[in-house]
Amino acid sequence: MSKEELEKQAMKALLAIASAWYDQMKGGEIPSISLPTRTKYNIEYDDASEVWKYGDKESMRTAASAKSATHILKMAYVIGFIKQQLTENRSSTLREMYYISEGWKRAKFGAQDESNFLIEDLEILSDVPREGFHLHPEENGASVYGPLQIREETRRGMKKIHCQDDVGQAGYTIPNNVENIELVDHDAQLIIAIETGGMYDRLIENGFDEEHKAILVHLKGQPARSTRRMLNKLSTAWDIPVLVFTDGDPWSYRIYASVAYGAIKSAHMSELLATPKAQFLGLQPSDIRDYNLPSDKLSEKDTEALNAELTDPRFASDYWKKQITLQLEMGLKSEQQAFAARGLDFVTKKYLPTRLSEMGVLRA
Repeated sequence: MSKEELEKQAMKALLAIASAWYDQMKGGEIPSISLPTRTKYNIEYDDASEVWKYGDKESMRTAASAKSATHILKMAYVIGFIKQQLTENRSSTLREMYYISEGWKRAKFGAQDESNFLIEDLEILSDVPREGFHLHPEENGASVYGPLQIREETRRGMKKIHCQDDVGQAGYTIPNNVENIELVDHDAQLIIAIETGGMYDRLIENGFDEEHKAILVHLKGQPARSTRRMLNKLSTAWDIPVLVFTDGDPWSYRIYASVAYGAIKSAHMSELLATPKAQFLGLQPSDIRDYNLPSDKLSEKDTEALNAELTDPRFASDYWKKQITLQLEMGLKSEQQAFAARGLDFVTKKYLPTRLSEMGVLRA
């Protein structure tokens, strides 16, 4: 869908929400909206799209109570704000919108988390991503480095960029709106999405991208939506294996889950943001044992998180049950950089080639 088509769809959908409230009040009804319950107990695997989406459980918000009436009032103000942005062809950050609400008196937000959550509500109701509202987060996406050629829409027109030859050591920075990127060509065998900057830099410095024709993506911790969208586009456009390389702890496994399965709070956008073909590369709990890696003891919160993942439908496979159970038994966690204890070249010369060969990803 083009930028113009997305904007038209956003305007039409948002005005339809406001129009429905008007019709409800005109008919003597109390204004209301119905939204899916956003918890792990209301996400279901969709066989057709191969992603996790919200299920049938819904919650009704009606202006019959003061709290819900205020929520609907705030939503009406935000719809008006977005309408103005689209009309004037302006854009703003989520943070700026939060501060703009300070002038709305009865409709101002108490915290940015509240305004962010409301934007997610509007995405669900309109079936339009926030990029169609001309809203974006403060931070940019992460970086890409490797044998990939793209064409990007800039203020000076379309620009072709090679993500090895035309960029510095940090790589190509993924913009907030990935829809402005056209994937042109590649010479890659695999894509590795990497949690930490240190490991991303290590693979570049050791020439892993050239030796194994790998596109490297720095996730910067919990990946931004634009980063997940970029991985989705790469996987959808070309049949290249996508691997996720994180630390060996429960919080990092959730990073993998957000890439492969979709995040719970953005399950309504899973078809755009999730990469269901993504595989977990490591660091596995079994790697801590097999390679005798330096490690730390699991904290109480770590243990609680691992036990929660055992009940999370996204981790219901035999693989994850085996790995998480092993980690709970060992009581240990480890970081990607722990491989450096075996030498700076160990991760690129030994661990990754061995693991990727075992997974059937590397070709001889």
